[in-house]
Amino acid sequence: QVQLVESGGGLVQAGGSLRLSCEASGRTLSNLVMGWFRQAPGKEREFVAAIGRSGMITDYADSMKGRFAISSDNAKNTVYLQMNSLKSEDTAVYYCVASSVDGGSYSYISRWGYWGQGTQVTVSS
Repeated sequence: QVQLVESGGGLVQAGGSLRLSCEASGRTLSNLVMGWFRQAPGKEREFVAAIGRSGMITDYADSMKGRFAISSDNAKNTVYLQMNSLKSEDTAVYYCVASSVDGGSYSYISRWGYWGQGTQVTVSS
């Protein structure tokens, strides 16, 4: 089993930055594909970003490219999501996800077997 614990959410003004962290336990990052999803009030859960087992391959939703950056620290077994130039529409609960299976589209919710509890990000305009 893999456990995921997110941290770093909070309230920030539009244009500001936040860094989310996700610490994984139960398996090392070298054996996991990691990612982030988010869900805004009244909206469906959507893909944000993903990073491959090697940490070399990353993927982003189009609306996050250039503003968000995903990275990993294998020594800490932790994945990060750096969010810059935040907008009010980025307000959502952000979920860390993990999968032991590589390949396929990262944006499919069904490919992710492990989910964190989520951390709230609120961007005030």
